[in-house]
Amino acid sequence: MTIDINCDMGESYGAYRLGSDEALLALVTSANIACGFHAGDPQVMEATVRQAAAAGVRIGAHPGYPDLQGFGRRNMDFSPAEVEALVLYQVGALAGFARAAGVELRHVKPHGALYNQAAADPSLAGAVARAARRFSRDLVLVGLAGSSLVAAGQEAGLATWAEGFPERAYNPDGSLRSRKLPGAVIHDPLEAAENAARLAAQGITLTLGGESRRLPVDTLCIHGDSPNALAEAQAVRARLLNMI
Repeated sequence: MTIDINCDMGESYGAYRLGSDEALLALVTSANIACGFHAGDPQVMEATVRQAAAAGVRIGAHPGYPDLQGFGRRNMDFSPAEVEALVLYQVGALAGFARAAGVELRHVKPHGALYNQAAADPSLAGAVARAARRFSRDLVLVGLAGSSLVAAGQEAGLATWAEGFPERAYNPDGSLRSRKLPGAVIHDPLEAAENAARLAAQGITLTLGGESRRLPVDTLCIHGDSPNALAEAQAVRARLLNMI
């Protein structure tokens, strides 16, 4: 069994440092790099791309809403056309740094509120998928397992990765529990590692109408902005290696 471990990173901005990107790059296989809207700036983008390339980690764009103050985690009211343009803009910006570093952009994964809104709204999901396809039909679209985002990517003819979150709690319908609710974020690295093993082996369990079904996952996410990100990544990687 093999499974990708991805990490949201490149989220420092100006003089403000966030995350342990260099250390995390030794533990993950894919990097979702912020594109300057919810976090990151041109210098951070360039540095993170170069670090990921040197580590042999797959490079992806992590586009979000233009919401630096809210770290892209506040819902915003954009039309599908606006979402398509802002995603394409950010993907193109990060791809420029990747090309300059001698590597290619491999995937696109929306960030925060954009990710969650697109997971539930087919019109926004379609906008994200169209933006990725317009840039390159070879890009992989990453989205929550079972979500509208994955369905939109498949409909657009893109390869997709269904994503699971070891350090997040789920609702019965497979959506992520709101960060505003108790227990939504799991802080114990060992608990996150056990969740990772379960997600890798069994996928996400949905319970709807008294019936349960499972959604397989292709990639597991570590949030690089989490204070425990490095410990979680170490624990998750070690646990998954023990399953081989």
